[in-house]
Amino acid sequence: MSQLMAVILAAGKGTRMKSALPKVLHQVGGKPMVQHVLDAATFAGAAKSVVIIGFGAQTVADALAGQTEFAVQADQLGTGHAVMQAKEQLADFDGTVMVLCGDTPLLTGELLQKLYVEHNKEQAAATVLTAVMPDPTGYGRVIRDTAGQVIKIVEHKDAAPAELKVCEINTGIYCFEARLLLKALEGLTCNNVQGEYYLTDVVAILNSQGQKVWAVSAADHRETMGINSRVQLAEAECIIRQRKVQSLMENGVTIMDPQSTFIDAQVEIGPDTIIYPFTWIEGQSKIGANSSIGPNSRLTNTTVGEDVTLHFSYVHDSTIGNDVTVGPYVHLRPNTELKDGVKVGNFVEVKNSVVGQKSKIPHLSYIGDTDMGAGVNIGSGTITVNYDGKHKHRTTIEDDAFIGCNTNLVAPVTVGQGSYVGAGSTITKNVPPKSLGVARARQNNIEGWVEKQRR
Repeated sequence: MSQLMAVILAAGKGTRMKSALPKVLHQVGGKPMVQHVLDAATFAGAAKSVVIIGFGAQTVADALAGQTEFAVQADQLGTGHAVMQAKEQLADFDGTVMVLCGDTPLLTGELLQKLYVEHNKEQAAATVLTAVMPDPTGYGRVIRDTAGQVIKIVEHKDAAPAELKVCEINTGIYCFEARLLLKALEGLTCNNVQGEYYLTDVVAILNSQGQKVWAVSAADHRETMGINSRVQLAEAECIIRQRKVQSLMENGVTIMDPQSTFIDAQVEIGPDTIIYPFTWIEGQSKIGANSSIGPNSRLTNTTVGEDVTLHFSYVHDSTIGNDVTVGPYVHLRPNTELKDGVKVGNFVEVKNSVVGQKSKIPHLSYIGDTDMGAGVNIGSGTITVNYDGKHKHRTTIEDDAFIGCNTNLVAPVTVGQGSYVGAGSTITKNVPPKSLGVARARQNNIEGWVEKQRR
């Protein structure tokens, strides 16, 4: 099998999106549309790729940095003109070029792999990916001969009555032999109403040369859908999320209500985990086996271990160990790490902190910029006072410490191993190991005061 290079067309603005963001960077299933296409091409075997950028070129290049090469199409003069911009990358390439559209996020790697394999099997000069549409109105029709070869691609407005009855359409996705593609590109003209260079004319040129042009049809036309509006973006979002939850359920994950559960394409979840309704799991999140997540929870870029219970909580950019309980109404902010066996209860916020094994923060506390050991108990209403107005400071709470309710730990400060802090204290100095720290005013009772005030 020959080498494969992908050329992804991503230069257009997408005016119907009505957005300052380049169309191909709008997200579907937690990834930019063009990232889905690039990932599918890589799965299909593309060892190299070139993304053609134009509108918002630097923004697109930044989003895909380190993954691909780029070529700039300064003026958008058609699909053929876009591919011409990759001439430099194609010049020394002697393999198959797969031309893709950056706004087709529903493409799967399996479909592109099928296209590539069939192209090589048929030893074709070009192979067109087609789809059979329930309503092909407006699409270019693929006309084949009795042997199945493509004899032409005719636009809807130019089609004869018999050709209009054909429901097999051109998706704008192709495989070409690189040498033949480059030569055909030299023969393209812009003698048409739009004044553009069309890639479909390459197919016509190859046909005129007696080269074999083949076609491969997608089993599901929706896989080839291009996204041109917010409405279509929402349609694609539904399809990708449906695919994801179906894949997870087939691999042993229980999703109680797929219609109200939103899981990004790249998320990983272990078997026998239960996902409750109205839960969002986003980004690079990973969840282990036998866990219970939700309802009404959101996890973003978070790693969760096994046997974890998390409900009514928001967690982002954090790590949760095994056998941990989180919630309800917990906010775990970036760089939080909960070790195995930790309990974080209702109305607790943790940020940029490590919470050691089997430590407990049951309720109504803020723990920020803290290094907490194992077996620590944090009483209700405890606050780590980490900000002095200019700088953040860390609090250290060593193993087996007990922090009484309504305590302020004014950082930088250390509570030693096995120590106790009396309820209602404001601790500004280190508490030595196995000591009691108390910092509160002595109580005075003034008897008869109420009656005196009334008089």
